[in-house]
Amino acid sequence: MAILVLVRHGQSIYNLENRFTGNLDIGLTPLGKEEARQTGIKLKAYQFDRAYTSMLIRAQESLRIILEILKETEIPIVKNIALNERMYGSLQGLNKDETTHKYGAEQVEIWRRSYAVCPPDGESLAMTYGRTVPYYQAEIEPQLKLGKNILIVAHGNSLRALMMYLENISPQDISEVNIPTGLPRVYTMDIDLEILDVKYL
Repeated sequence: MAILVLVRHGQSIYNLENRFTGNLDIGLTPLGKEEARQTGIKLKAYQFDRAYTSMLIRAQESLRIILEILKETEIPIVKNIALNERMYGSLQGLNKDETTHKYGAEQVEIWRRSYAVCPPDGESLAMTYGRTVPYYQAEIEPQLKLGKNILIVAHGNSLRALMMYLENISPQDISEVNIPTGLPRVYTMDIDLEILDVKYL
């Protein structure tokens, strides 16, 4: 049996400012750091063999805090661009309310939540899936098959892509899925990677 835990990083400065962040390298707010600490506390019952995160500081910092709380700072940590947030193109850095006023709520919602539609000059969730899921299959699934417990701290859209794959969520239904910051999603799997249980902590 193996445990896989997915965690979206704690609140970032751009989350607080209601801006599109994408793959801009934005740090955590004090609340974001506290969310990471609370995540660590929620995960006290688990022991991890390896952790994965993106190349972006808000995910790396969240992971660092979680592992400090768990006293597991010596486990291997793998950082890879495949786990980065999707690139929001020309929307990155813009205020979401101002963008909604300019383009309309329906259009902005399509850019944010749809599977196939790209934001201007940006990356669709389908494109994110195309880099995140193959990386997961190649690098993380073999660890789970060995019975390793794995922690992934990443971003809303790279984790939505993984949830699609793990839970067989359709492109239509994924538009309704929003992953909160700092809330661990725990998968219990057998050695054939069949999911025995899934829950938020």
